[in-house]
Amino acid sequence: MSRIRGKDTKPELIVRSMLHRAGYRFTVNGPLNRSLPGKPDIVLPKYRTVIFVHGCFWHGHEYCQYFRIPKTRTEWWREKISTNKMRDRKNESTLLKEGWNVFTVWECTLKREDGREWLMRKLNRFLIGLT
Repeated sequence: MSRIRGKDTKPELIVRSMLHRAGYRFTVNGPLNRSLPGKPDIVLPKYRTVIFVHGCFWHGHEYCQYFRIPKTRTEWWREKISTNKMRDRKNESTLLKEGWNVFTVWECTLKREDGREWLMRKLNRFLIGLT
C-alpha cells in the first residue's frame, strides 16, 4: 500500500484538465487544500466549493464494478474501507457546516468518454447554480 499515490492520480488529472478547459480556476496545493477537513483534491475558492476525487475501491463505491472486497484478509479490508467511508462522511459534514459546497467525483465516472461528458455537464450545472 505504500506505493499507492495520494496526489496527482490519473482521475484527479482528468478532472483538473476538464475544469481548466471549461475555464474554471482552482487550487490543488494551496493553503486551503491543506487546511480544510479531508484535504480536498481540488478547491474552487470563487465558488466556495471543494471537489473530492474518490477511487471506487478505497472509498467503497457501492454497486460499482470496480469495488470488490479482496478474498484475503476480508475482515481487515471491510474495516479499512468502512473507516474510510465514515471519515469521508464526517469531512463532508464538517465542510458543509463551514459553508463549503462539496462535490464528489467517482473514479468509475471518468473511465469512459460519455461519463466524463456527463460529469462535466453536472459539474457546470452545480457551479452555475452557486452564482
